[in-house]
Amino acid sequence: MTQDTIVSSWNDFDPLRHVIVGRADHCCVPPSEPAVDDKVPVDSKMKGMWGPRPLETVEAANEQLDGFAKLLESRGIRVDRPTPIQWNQAVSTPDFRTFSMFGCMPPRDVLLTVGNEILSAAMSFRCRYFEYLAYWPLMNQYFREDPNFRWEQAPRPRLTDESYRPNYGMGKHAMTIEERLEKVAAKEFVTTEVEPMFDAADVMRMGKDLFVQHGLTTNRTAMEWMQRHFPNHRVHAVNFPGDPYPIHIDATFVPLRPGLCINNPHRKMPEEQRKIFAKNDWEIVDAAMPAHDNPPPLCYSSTWLSMNCLVLDHKTVCVEASEVHQMEQMDKLGMEVIPVPLRDAYAFGGGIHCCTADVYREGTCEDYFPVQVPGTQIRPVE
Repeated sequence: MTQDTIVSSWNDFDPLRHVIVGRADHCCVPPSEPAVDDKVPVDSKMKGMWGPRPLETVEAANEQLDGFAKLLESRGIRVDRPTPIQWNQAVSTPDFRTFSMFGCMPPRDVLLTVGNEILSAAMSFRCRYFEYLAYWPLMNQYFREDPNFRWEQAPRPRLTDESYRPNYGMGKHAMTIEERLEKVAAKEFVTTEVEPMFDAADVMRMGKDLFVQHGLTTNRTAMEWMQRHFPNHRVHAVNFPGDPYPIHIDATFVPLRPGLCINNPHRKMPEEQRKIFAKNDWEIVDAAMPAHDNPPPLCYSSTWLSMNCLVLDHKTVCVEASEVHQMEQMDKLGMEVIPVPLRDAYAFGGGIHCCTADVYREGTCEDYFPVQVPGTQIRPVE
């Protein structure tokens, strides 16, 4: 074995030294399935669409992703890339069948790095069941190069019909935004609790604490599994009642450096959940407003990808180049801002943070929350 690779990352703000940046090749708009149908807003032009994305949009996205990779390399950061497979093919298991897959632009959704482990998530989308294959060559390489690397896979979910609430927000059961917000407040989502299901992008890593968003893509059973899998960590469930489509935490709540987070002003963390931050002297600042009124065409995400930034170290942050308000705020917060053109890639799975997955950040497993608040840690599902 050689030590060409070190796998180690405990948070999203220590100095970044090695990262995976996604690719848009062969990406598809996936066909109808319970998890997809609930993610696409009822008024979206994507309703009822599926199949390969237009080639010109793939090329534009890849040009920006390649440019981002070169920018990171110019700052001394090692960049690896996934190996896309042909996503436009049907997937069949003993429990379900879907007519195409998704893509590999957002490795952040799939891969969760905790210390010297990279964990492939138990995702709730049938179309993303085999997405981990795009990262298999890299994981195999890291396994051979780093003798301390733990290559892990969360339990593969079966994704039968029992994994989803029947007719949740679909067809004649379509919900208004107000009805959706009531469901979110009641913590009633399209996924059930019959098996662990989660996206890695729902997890915010903060040293000895993992804050996990409970929403459309991550259930409470997954949080209990994480607590058992990471017994030396404290796992906390968080939610944001102002978000009608709660998917992935890093367009809602983002740590910039120890002691400072930005929070989506339309999706505020509830006061009870804020207490652990207040008692440990963390400041939570409202994020700047997006620079755009609408997301790009054929994009799942909201305009709040504006705050989906990549922190390179405690003083440096990458922000999408057209998000002028977010860049201005970061500057006022004392960060060196690196503008990165990436808006053409938004539709392929998210923003700047979404298109990356940590491999190595310099740092150790710090205790940023020595004062714990009773009732904040995950408890077994009742």
